[in-house]
Amino acid sequence: MILAGLTLEELENLMSELGATKFRAKQIHNWIYSKSVSSIDEMTNLSKDFREQLKSIASVTDTQIKIKQVSKDGTIKYLIEYPDGECVETVLMRFDNRANLTACVSSQVGCAVNCSFCATGKGGFRRNLTYKEIIEQVLTIQRDTGLKVTNIVFMGQGEPLLNLENVLKALELFNNDFQIGARRITISTSGIIPGINRLADSDLQSTLAISLHAPTHDLRKQIMPIENKYPLNDLKNALLNYINKTGRRITIEYILIHGFNDMPQAAKELVYFLKDLKCNINLIPYNSVIENDYKKPSVNDTMKFKYLLEHSGKKVTVRLERGADIDAACGQLRGRA
Repeated sequence: MILAGLTLEELENLMSELGATKFRAKQIHNWIYSKSVSSIDEMTNLSKDFREQLKSIASVTDTQIKIKQVSKDGTIKYLIEYPDGECVETVLMRFDNRANLTACVSSQVGCAVNCSFCATGKGGFRRNLTYKEIIEQVLTIQRDTGLKVTNIVFMGQGEPLLNLENVLKALELFNNDFQIGARRITISTSGIIPGINRLADSDLQSTLAISLHAPTHDLRKQIMPIENKYPLNDLKNALLNYINKTGRRITIEYILIHGFNDMPQAAKELVYFLKDLKCNINLIPYNSVIENDYKKPSVNDTMKFKYLLEHSGKKVTVRLERGADIDAACGQLRGRA
């Protein structure tokens, strides 16, 4: 039995089976989620005899770090291996003068969406992650660094809304067991409309981010095959429904690719598409990967694009580049292993 991923209630049930008190469950829960231990032997306020009893039936984790890369800017990228040999990437991002420590987690092994600019999709889809495998990514970071993750973004490998049951269960644990507020958690999607509609009907306080990356149907389908199944007009209707039902502002993610979608005309078309959406815009200068010939835009073109969007009244940010000196693009590290 693996203890990581068990709720307090599940730990209490386990203690009952072992003839121990509920207080033991609270102690173990604290060791797993607050102190991020990797072994039962580290739970020093449990008696030695009880630790031996617990070790005979359970362990804290069965997840391993296969590769670890540390950037000069403090970003840490992990390739995490599960017992079946499958691997996913997760990243710890630190930003100067901010107390926040953000974990970028994966929701699937591989990805079926296969956006042309992303390295992950090139390897195809392997399987969904369980909710325990999702939270193990954050626990692994905390065990390795001794730091407490404060923010979660589902922007790693995979499409979260194609594994929504496990993502929602992981969110529940992040919120209740890790004590990470729902508003500190962001779910990013390429535009899976049934999943967006389900989130609209839930009482979820997390942020919804949309990987848009193009302002028109014809342009978007060139880089995102999902556009053929869930076209922009339908996606916009789903987003309007989400905003109307939740009252929450969404985030629009837009990767800027030199000579493809970073021109002034594309900015004007994006302004038109977003004009009646309650949203912020996050521009992401493309991070080149060896799988394609796409290029990063110039700083000047990026700032021009930002300026045109800001004139529409939207809040626009340019994502800070993190981990530029390591395999920072999603899917690169797994592809090397």
